Amino acid sequence: MRTIEVTSKVSIDETGKLLLTIVGNLNLRGMAITALPENMSVGGYLDLEGTPITALPKNLSVGGGLNLRGTAIRALPENLSVGGNLDLEGTVITTLPENMSVGCDLYLSGTPITALPENMSVGGNLYLSGTRITALPENMSVGGSLYLSGTPITALPESLSVSGNLDLRGTAITALPENLSVAGYLDLENTAIKTIPQGVKVGGQIYGLEAA
Repeated sequence: MRTIEVTSKVSIDETGKLLLTIVGNLNLRGMAITALPENMSVGGYLDLEGTPITALPKNLSVGGGLNLRGTAIRALPENLSVGGNLDLEGTVITTLPENMSVGCDLYLSGTPITALPENMSVGGNLYLSGTRITALPENMSVGGSLYLSGTPITALPESLSVSGNLDLRGTAITALPENLSVAGYLDLENTAIKTIPQGVKVGGQIYGLEAA
């Protein structure tokens, strides 16, 4: 038996629902927990790595990072808000909820996910390497780098803007959109891309173009 000490507060909203708030961090890594209460809020990070949990409660809010690596999670609840990193590596998750917001990095590498939702916002890096992703939503926002190496994706959104690096190594992409903007480097190694449209803006180095 493992005992965890946390600082929490309980309140009731205008509809009479009980609200549980964890003021700091909640580390449940490796524990046999299978469910969390609805309308739960964690002010710091929430670590569920290696637990048998299969679903998260509705309206879960996490102010820090959310670690779900290696869990049995298959889907995320609507209106999920994560202020820090969201780590889903090693899960069998295939879809993400609409309007999902992640304040920092989103780790999806190695998952069976095939598509991303509309209006998704990622404040940091987005790791999609090794996934089955085939397309990106038109209005996606990535505040850091975008890693797509080894995916079957064939095209990028017309007005994609990446605030960090863009890694397209080994993808099936054959051309870049004319309004593409990349603040960092652009890696095109092992792609069929031979030219860069005039409207494309790249702040760093371009790799692999000569080998295309």
